[in-house]
Amino acid sequence: MRNNDHAGNDKRPITDWLPVSREELVKRGWDEVDVIIVSGDAYVDHPSFGPAVIGRIIESKGFRVAILPQPNWRDDLRDFKKLGKPRLFFGVTAGNMDSMVNHYTANKRLRSNDAYTAGDAAGFRPDYASVVYTQVLKNLYPDVPVILGGIEASMRRLTHYDYWSDSVKPGILAWSGADLLVFGNGEKCIATITEKLASGLTIDQLHDIEQTAFRIPGDTVLPEIEGWRTITLPSHETCLKDKNEFSNHFALFENESNRWQGARLIEAHGDSVIVVNPPYPPAENGELDASFDLPYTREPHPRYKKRGPIPAFEMIRNSINIHRGCFGGCSFCAISAHQGKFVASRSKESILKEVKEVAGDPDFKGHITDLGGPSANMYQMAGVNEERCMKCSRPSCIFPTICRNLNINHKPMTELYREALKIKNIKRITIGSGIRYDLLVNHTEAEDKNYGISEYLQQVVKYHVSGRLKVAPEHKSSFVLKIMRKPHYNTYNAFLQRFNEINRASGLKQQLVPYYISSHPGSELEDMAELACETMKQGFHPEQVQDFTPTPMTLATTMYYTEMDPYTKKPVYVAKGSEEKLEQKRFFFWYKPENRKWLESTLKKIGRADLSVQFKKR
Repeated sequence: MRNNDHAGNDKRPITDWLPVSREELVKRGWDEVDVIIVSGDAYVDHPSFGPAVIGRIIESKGFRVAILPQPNWRDDLRDFKKLGKPRLFFGVTAGNMDSMVNHYTANKRLRSNDAYTAGDAAGFRPDYASVVYTQVLKNLYPDVPVILGGIEASMRRLTHYDYWSDSVKPGILAWSGADLLVFGNGEKCIATITEKLASGLTIDQLHDIEQTAFRIPGDTVLPEIEGWRTITLPSHETCLKDKNEFSNHFALFENESNRWQGARLIEAHGDSVIVVNPPYPPAENGELDASFDLPYTREPHPRYKKRGPIPAFEMIRNSINIHRGCFGGCSFCAISAHQGKFVASRSKESILKEVKEVAGDPDFKGHITDLGGPSANMYQMAGVNEERCMKCSRPSCIFPTICRNLNINHKPMTELYREALKIKNIKRITIGSGIRYDLLVNHTEAEDKNYGISEYLQQVVKYHVSGRLKVAPEHKSSFVLKIMRKPHYNTYNAFLQRFNEINRASGLKQQLVPYYISSHPGSELEDMAELACETMKQGFHPEQVQDFTPTPMTLATTMYYTEMDPYTKKPVYVAKGSEEKLEQKRFFFWYKPENRKWLESTLKKIGRADLSVQFKKR
């Protein structure tokens, strides 16, 4: 692992980074800036870090932009004053994670570290950071617009259940007092917003921009906009009182989130209304390339040199993002509601250009640690007939079956891997993202050949696995998997068999690393017992496991709160108590000697003493 104070960092002038201090403004000859971006993360000038991307986008339009990373909100607020007052607006983000997910475990225990902070140190951002930062800024600079962005704002843009307070929260605009919200990938709309504000328009005149949300008085008449549909959701007050209406609210939201271009959504909050405009259509290749081709230093700001590495940066510094969006539609995942169901891919030329940049770093050791995205193998996948996609609201393109309109051609990825391996200084490329194995099995011979499935699998297993390959079956129970929108466990077994066959034929000894979730809605102790038994039979000692964490505005979180399926209204079992959740997770560690007595008594308690015999054989 390289340190943040390596030679490449020291050789750069400080003006290569966006300014973070008054001294850096002076070095640029600036007496004021147009935009200040306030972030809960340390400032890393890299395309995997949202504040850097948005800052570089605004800069590319000719504006002066500064970054205010991790300001102290507990003292006299001098950090919020040191860069002065921006001419156009403050942009506020909690960072690359929701601040509550960042701070707390699934059992609501405070974490002792923060991967997005130098030295992995905790305590550098507040709970509900977007709200806290906004309220500080509104108090100090009441006349300056505040625009929210990032995943915390995006996934809290409407009424939502908040696991950490165990309460239904209002949309974050009503909660924080911000003026505008950008959801999803914000490059396109933040450029439009900045240019319109610079032209003399006020923030209240920017209510026709796609992929934004705003708050207005309840008696305001919204103008009709050509091509936009409008849907009224159950009000915040209704959702507070009625879990059935909360479920209806989510179902409407998710349905529109999965469209090519969803409707304008309206939700009443007391005497005001939150309006969420439709998102932009999926980005074209050129749009995505432009974002990644901006002049990032690809390094943390030098201010962190003495504070230690930033773990999140160290993890991705030699990885390449090749696409955004995910059509998997997993019920516990926020990606489709944030980045979109439709995959937007970079061009091969843009990706290879970035590979060359990484390979040209003097400290590069020859290993690209990932060529992937939300999923490793969705690159350039889209509908064969785009018009059919425009009419579709299906939450997943691959569950319960692969859509017949989906082009699952893996040949572009195989070609990309091979070309990247030819680049100077590249010794190895491994795939760090999880692979959707359900795209790779159960095909006819003709489909396999047409989509390059076997060729892709051979390439990946032989040359791009670092001894272990991550996959995510998540559970064994067919009932739970259906709730998760994940394929039957037999699909995982088929992939495991294929993976092992290729390894044996190639003389390799590599492993799959399966990811599992405990306490997911629908999962009972008996389901966890059967999962534990299955992992035992397959010789796995699960390591990559997690307890379900209800994150804002996902299907699984809605089920967790309401204890019902929002579409069928049928009841769903939910493990809610901390002891009950810990008991489910404990099944993952059936192989530990200290769990033997507990395992035997628990199996007896749930009427599955028959499984005890199988565990005793191990």
